Amino acid sequence: MEAKGFFILEGQVAVVTGAGQGIGRAIAERLAAAGARVAALDMNEQNARSVAEAIAGLAVHCDVSNAASVENAVEQVRRELGPVDILVNNAGIAGRAAPLWELSEEDLDQVYAVNLKGVFLMCRSVIRQMMERRYGRIVNVASIAGKEGNPTLIPYSSTKAAVICLTKALAKEVAGKGDLTVNSISPAVIQTPILDNIPPATRDYMVSRIPMGRLGTVEEVAALVHFLVSKEASFTTGQCYDISGGRATY
Repeated sequence: MEAKGFFILEGQVAVVTGAGQGIGRAIAERLAAAGARVAALDMNEQNARSVAEAIAGLAVHCDVSNAASVENAVEQVRRELGPVDILVNNAGIAGRAAPLWELSEEDLDQVYAVNLKGVFLMCRSVIRQMMERRYGRIVNVASIAGKEGNPTLIPYSSTKAAVICLTKALAKEVAGKGDLTVNSISPAVIQTPILDNIPPATRDYMVSRIPMGRLGTVEEVAALVHFLVSKEASFTTGQCYDISGGRATY
């Protein structure tokens, strides 16, 4: 078999949240190049349209922290593209970087609403139909911060830890209900616009922990996601795959 025959997504419908820029855009482009019909979900409608136009996909405005917005977005995808085969929960925010004693309740709630509640709502919106069709692929983008905890990023770190556990729990709930897998990935520092909101000292600390001594690229993350959403990854579920340049120790 020729290599080009592997990981083909022809005819499948993929939803990528936070697809307007950075990792999300790279994932949307990668899945579209593999043949998927991609819905680019984002809070920023202009960014979503830009991505959708580039990949001949569907732009959908969605606030993942709002249940009604999520349900409306997924219904639009089903109406215009068909049932969802692939869900990549990439939308996330870093939140305000500060030690715990300087953070407010609002600082915590904002990050939890997007990074954790958003993943919960998106998974809930597609999982029943995936079970009915006995097929589906879900990949949740966590972070190495969810394993190690980054100082001055407690809300972010704790939500990403929760995403990893949500992934493992949901994977067990749907195991045996068809070819349906749920996995997560934990990137270390990736060169994306989210770094603009992180103080240089915090960013330098994170990079210093990477044995390879460099930032990851969005293309490298997209390649890992591509494998996990492919039909070939049929015996891989409930896992958290590190893409950390050697930083991860477990």
